[in-house]
Amino acid sequence: MTEELFREDAYRRECEACVVAVTEAGVVLDRTVFYPEGGGQPGDRGTLTLAGGAVLEVLDTRKDATGRLVHQLADDAPPPPIGTAVTATIDWDYRYRHMRTHTCLHLLCALVPHDVTGGAIGQDKGRLDFDMSETLDKAALEQALNALVEQDQPVTTRWITDAEMQANMDLVRTMSVKPPSGQGRVRLVDVQGTDLQPCGGTHVARTGEIGHVRIGKVEKKGRQNRRINVHLD
Repeated sequence: MTEELFREDAYRRECEACVVAVTEAGVVLDRTVFYPEGGGQPGDRGTLTLAGGAVLEVLDTRKDATGRLVHQLADDAPPPPIGTAVTATIDWDYRYRHMRTHTCLHLLCALVPHDVTGGAIGQDKGRLDFDMSETLDKAALEQALNALVEQDQPVTTRWITDAEMQANMDLVRTMSVKPPSGQGRVRLVDVQGTDLQPCGGTHVARTGEIGHVRIGKVEKKGRQNRRINVHLD
């Protein structure tokens, strides 16, 4: 399995690594800073630089059906052979906007007391779908959301065992994405005093880094489903 360095340090932008497998989809490394698509968050993009100076563009990062983390290259790019040493570097601006959006959605989740049925994270906005039927006061929600941002609370992570997760399933807010099990441990993301839930994505270190946000459309997606869109300003 690839050592996933982004799980412990979302701000790490590059690492030295070695190619351990080449598939039709791309390149597998022994360690990486690239986040793979999952949980509504897009996979990272960036570059792999070889010892001789050649640079390969990584267009996307995903996990394949076997669970391998694959760095997807352009179709016409010859993949480096197994054993090749590379420097893996993420597109930081692209990643950081996802970190800001993702953390903002944790705050939104804390303010809307309903289960989450879906979500998506983008460069300029994100959205969460909630299992609810009532209408919302957009202005009040936006004000409360920005108040949490301005508190500049720390965002930290810690690990618990699968057994501890099973004993605390009330921490799970998402109906569509369940926390991974069978690996022995689950990562919790803790927005101090605001939100605590299992999550494998990347987040900013403090809520103040999110910046001012605004609530966009609140859409009715069914009798018991409301979609709330949030934009980064």
